[in-house]
Amino acid sequence: MSLRKKIADSEAVLNWVARRIAGYARMVYRNTKWQRIGFEELDRLAEAGEPVVVVLWHQRLVMSPFLYPLDKGRICTITSAARAGSMVGRVQHLLGMDTIAMSSHKRHVALSREVLGMTKQGVSIGIAADGPRGPERVLSTVPMIWARTTGKRVFCMTYSVKHGREANSWDRMLLPRVWGNKGVFLCKEWQHEVPRKATDEQTEELRLSLEAQMNDLTAEADRMVGRTPWEPPVA
Repeated sequence: MSLRKKIADSEAVLNWVARRIAGYARMVYRNTKWQRIGFEELDRLAEAGEPVVVVLWHQRLVMSPFLYPLDKGRICTITSAARAGSMVGRVQHLLGMDTIAMSSHKRHVALSREVLGMTKQGVSIGIAADGPRGPERVLSTVPMIWARTTGKRVFCMTYSVKHGREANSWDRMLLPRVWGNKGVFLCKEWQHEVPRKATDEQTEELRLSLEAQMNDLTAEADRMVGRTPWEPPVA
């Protein structure tokens, strides 16, 4: 094994990096003037111990630990077991969230039992809808699977900030400026139910509906702080 790989796989190094990223997210949260809009029903459900399925775009993961009301309830995110996904999980854990790593070595039945076990404990499930590798803003079927499996209500979440830059990554991760910023947290329930025995056509129709609501909500957040909303690439 090369020295570079040893360093990249070192638990000490990974934990050090995770602490730095978590520290950055905390500073952004503390030093930004936030508006929090549309969370009343989610807050009520969290306080009552009623779990939900939470969906957001991978691009907006940096502030994800501050979107869900952790002072009222618990949330567990489904992350990739790959290195990048593992780092996301470490950071979210440091900021008070539970995580489940989804890998090719874990049978789908075992993962389903783990997720259902969490929801039975009153823990909500969080999903990056286009993760872990994209394509950007193309909603995977994973949120549909967990909405159908758990039977829980689905809430779309996002955030945006006036000052920030987009990373040179597949998702163009939004990296907020730490000081002198203003931002918004938005939440909106997706008012659809995924049938237990949905056909492929029904599933695709629902997937496109949730994808459209996610894009509309994120565009609204961007406009509220003066950012130019995302436009789909021209085919």
